[in-house]
Amino acid sequence: MLRDEFEAVGDRDPEDLLAAYEAVLTDVIDDRGIETVADETGIDEERLSALVDGESPDLTLEEAAAVLATDPDRPDADFLVADARDILMMGMSTAVLDVEAIQSGIDSQLEAKEIQQKVEGRHPMTIAEYALLHAYIESKK
Repeated sequence: MLRDEFEAVGDRDPEDLLAAYEAVLTDVIDDRGIETVADETGIDEERLSALVDGESPDLTLEEAAAVLATDPDRPDADFLVADARDILMMGMSTAVLDVEAIQSGIDSQLEAKEIQQKVEGRHPMTIAEYALLHAYIESKK
């Protein structure tokens, strides 16, 4: 989700990568405060509290980027979302993967059309789905 922030992405499983994403989000929430993050992002405090408490609420890529963007040392949410999608698209290009190959490689957890729509931003993507795609794509580079 964040360029150069996670080491050996291709060597991690999606669950480990998701946990790493959530740890970064939790750090931002801890630093900024749940109320502040909720006010600035529009994300319900209960969902943010669940994340801080170690649960894994279904956050979209856009919501995760909004949380990160509350950190004044990070770019805005739109940039973060675009960068995250760019990471996937560039990885697909480098690894010479199309959406059908990814579908097969992730055991059809997402359909090829779904993958394409999510990567292009035409359909919402959870950070768990992002972790699944990111880990697989990076493992094939």
